[in-house]
Amino acid sequence: MTNEEKFNLITRNLEETLTAEELKTLINSGTPLKHYIGFEISGKGHMGWVFTMQKIKDLQDAGVEINILLADWHTWLNKKLDGTLETAKKMARGYFEEALKACVLSAGSDPEKINFVLGSELYEKLGNDYWAKVIKVAKATTLARMIRSTTIMGRKESELSDTAMLIYPAMQSADIFALGVNIAHAGTDQRNVHVVAREAAAQLGEQKPIAIHHHLLQGLMQPVFTEDERGNKILDLEAAKMSKSKPDSAVFIHDSPDEIKRKVGNAFCPEGEVEFNPILDWIKHLIFYNTSFRSGIGIDLRSGKDNAIFTVKRNPKWGRDLVYNSYEELEKDYAEKKLHPMDLKVAVAEWLIKKLEPARKYFEDPKRKAALEEIERLTTKLT
Repeated sequence: MTNEEKFNLITRNLEETLTAEELKTLINSGTPLKHYIGFEISGKGHMGWVFTMQKIKDLQDAGVEINILLADWHTWLNKKLDGTLETAKKMARGYFEEALKACVLSAGSDPEKINFVLGSELYEKLGNDYWAKVIKVAKATTLARMIRSTTIMGRKESELSDTAMLIYPAMQSADIFALGVNIAHAGTDQRNVHVVAREAAAQLGEQKPIAIHHHLLQGLMQPVFTEDERGNKILDLEAAKMSKSKPDSAVFIHDSPDEIKRKVGNAFCPEGEVEFNPILDWIKHLIFYNTSFRSGIGIDLRSGKDNAIFTVKRNPKWGRDLVYNSYEELEKDYAEKKLHPMDLKVAVAEWLIKKLEPARKYFEDPKRKAALEEIERLTTKLT
């Protein structure tokens, strides 16, 4: 694989790369590429995780070392599950690692090629060296920026309830340096903390990490909007995300075929409307992932060898089946009302059922099934 091909794989389907030129320089230097993404230990695995693992498959194919941090300390700071570190640590290995492996399998990749790192084990191993990095990041960051960065926790600034929450962004930045990685990866909601890490790197004597940010899949329910000072309609990204507190907003990796059909059948999908339509969002970013449209720097990266075919079967009285080779074709038909929402939903549900089959089989194992039941008890009790 050429360096250009590596660059294209790493950056395709991203919303942003900080920065493309730095990534090119890193690749061309021949330095081993080491990646990290972190997950709080909260809630059940859903399609957003599968989408993330599709991006990780790209990185694996480009020869990047993959590290996933099971962020038990961050879960504790953010008061998730029952609010204790002990439970977060237990569920990190017992359920979360296994659920992420199931998502990797559904994405068509190899979980054995991923390093799963438990936060508390990393911090115990590094001891004072890690906590010194946390303090150095905090000293290199203004209080105002640190407070703004707490939105990475899925909370508004007004929801900060204790001083410990301010440690969260400093720890997340320090994780990057502690793991010795040069590519930090997350959804667009984590951008602020990556900027903190990049700005603090020089004062820590560390290499500035490349930051790559993928799209956040919309939840299946009707979007929520706010208005800016000028009255412009803005999508509330936090409200639009899939959430364990709103089970119908997400398709979980353990959902039965009937449950998937029900959720997709009830999803927000107004006829002819393309903007902020979650079903179209999933089609674009999941079903047509491999034919996708652009890199994180605005370059068209269509691949002639990855031609996805998506068939929408219809009752003969409404016309012939529709076959699509690109998202753009499908969107055009939908906008022109040549494609009915219910026909589209049936096809999407069938695609999801097939896509998640490896995950459902993976959790037939009794030990994994017991861990799933435990995370369900913990999350149901708190919603």
